[in-house]
Amino acid sequence: MRDNATEVTAAGIARLAGVGRAAVSNWRRRHPDFPKPVGGTETSPSFALTEIEKWLRAQGKLGEVPLRERVWQHLAGHPAGPVTALLHAGCALLLVRDRPSQWAGVSAEPDERMAELLPKALESAVAPRFGGPFPPVPDAARLLPSVPLLRGVAELASETGARQAYEFLVGRHIDANPRQYTLTPAGPADLMVALAGPATTVLDPACGTGALLRAVEPGPGQCLQGQDSAPELAALTALRLALHSDAGVRTAAADTLRADAFAGTRADAVLCHPPFNERNWGHDELAYDPRWEYGFPARTESELAWVQHALARLRDDGTAVLLMPPAAASRRSGRRVRADLLRRGALRAVIALPAGAAPPYNIPLHVWVLKRPAPGVQAPPGLLLVETAGLAEVDGRDRRTWQPVQDAVLDVWRRFDRHGTVDEQPGLARCVPVLELLDDEVDLAPARRLPPPAAGGGAEELTAVRERLGDAVRRTADLMPPPVKAAEAVSRPLTTVGELARAGALLLHTGTGAGGAAPGVTRVLTEHDVLAGTQPSGSVGPPVDQVGDPVVTRPGDVVIPVSGGTTAARVIDATTAGAALGRGLTLLRPDPDALDPWFLAGFLRGTANNRQASSYASTAARLDVRRLQLPRLPLEGQRGYGERFRSLAAFEDSLRLAAVLGEQLVRGLHDGLTDGTLPPE
Repeated sequence: MRDNATEVTAAGIARLAGVGRAAVSNWRRRHPDFPKPVGGTETSPSFALTEIEKWLRAQGKLGEVPLRERVWQHLAGHPAGPVTALLHAGCALLLVRDRPSQWAGVSAEPDERMAELLPKALESAVAPRFGGPFPPVPDAARLLPSVPLLRGVAELASETGARQAYEFLVGRHIDANPRQYTLTPAGPADLMVALAGPATTVLDPACGTGALLRAVEPGPGQCLQGQDSAPELAALTALRLALHSDAGVRTAAADTLRADAFAGTRADAVLCHPPFNERNWGHDELAYDPRWEYGFPARTESELAWVQHALARLRDDGTAVLLMPPAAASRRSGRRVRADLLRRGALRAVIALPAGAAPPYNIPLHVWVLKRPAPGVQAPPGLLLVETAGLAEVDGRDRRTWQPVQDAVLDVWRRFDRHGTVDEQPGLARCVPVLELLDDEVDLAPARRLPPPAAGGGAEELTAVRERLGDAVRRTADLMPPPVKAAEAVSRPLTTVGELARAGALLLHTGTGAGGAAPGVTRVLTEHDVLAGTQPSGSVGPPVDQVGDPVVTRPGDVVIPVSGGTTAARVIDATTAGAALGRGLTLLRPDPDALDPWFLAGFLRGTANNRQASSYASTAARLDVRRLQLPRLPLEGQRGYGERFRSLAAFEDSLRLAAVLGEQLVRGLHDGLTDGTLPPE
């Protein structure tokens, strides 16, 4: 065995075989032929993946594991790291897609010979696509440990397509390592691309993993350019874009502000999610750089340096869209640069997004829309300010629906871009005269310049909320459970969800997210929806985000969140059926002739039950659904419990609605009394 072979931990083995980690520990004790550790520590050993796969296959435990899971284990355990493995896989997928016969000839050879032939074969696919030596093609020694991965990736591509296979691997790696990257979720990325408008040449000077450039709609003659200081990210972006569309792709690895690789570019559009709050951005050595047309940014204003860099790379009347921290709109150290951007007509709009749009999730980020002033063209006399906080709710981990935000922002922006002004919309948008903004602060935060909307929607809506609250309170009182009576605890034989699944009494499915939904599926049931008791609120993403068909809910299914230490279980009814199952959820589909769904959901919510089935890391808890227990009862006995659990769920829903309406009424009355739209009497 090679000493640089891919390794896998006990947790990875458990995922490969579809069992818990305890089962892997049992196999190690009970089977003398179980592979020996090749690395790791005494408490967390690692094993050679090829030996583990061979052993599992011999035991009949590998056949039903999805191919993508096996490929992922090869990538995650690669001896050179998952990023290197992703780059090797991307090059191979270009060869598989563009030169399939050449790949077939190379892959027919034994591993060592295949590694020797691969560099030249990969070069033939990579160099013409990018027109140069970047991304670099690895040599045979570096490719040898990747050969099993590349064979698996090619097999996966034959099932799903090269683009979908690569997006699955990239997406899963980013999900597993979110703190390593500057993430731009799909909602803000799509909005930024739409604000930039149609463009042939698009530049992202801080491209990261390529999320913004990948959101650009493909078009004829298009050229996508990206730069990042991390060579592996610049290469990853290039490969993602090459597999995503036929556009020309050019990426470079260098510090953009200090070593601009696209100094001669005049792009139609610049999209950028720059690093925030950088002190070491080149302030001292770049004092006389010609890019600072609007003023030399202070050391603490790195974002304004990125703004001016973006403007410098635009053609006349080209558009730049940047995702910015809200402090950049109001910090005193940046007021002179902001003032000059306004005076010369370069800054056209500041759009405040809802909190949770993108990391950091607790801050409502801004989108700045800029245009490079064309000689002789008069700029609009006002700045468009938009506040979208009331249009959508976003939790920190799972994007809710972005359509209301996108529709409202684009409607206002397109009217402003066409006419140079828009009618005022309280609480949403206002075109503020530049002269009004050029005070001592030059504060461009939308919330401080927009008139508030009517309190709670106005007196009529508050009256309607009050009436609905009264109905909800009365209904809650009617549904209140009867007084309880003490009884002796009854000992009952128990079974587990895992045992029921093996017996065929129910099926288990894991949520895979919002991408690639089946025809007719437009909604996604999210973890937040299950916990809050709301309707499916997620939106279906593009099919390239996911490999395989999603799980679609049916009436009678039971859905459980598997993270966060919560005790929740939801029975799917007609109103929530037909939605794709989101990430972080497990779906149980009981056989109606063996299990009552309300009985199942009720017992799975037990606090003690969840405690014994949960495992804990340093910062999070995770539920092992297969270990959850419930009594062994005949179907008739289950239905008695099921009816009681159903009535408790109705009481809980009514309580939840009353709480929401009560909070809405109190908030509306407070706002109305304080802003003068409601009299004290």
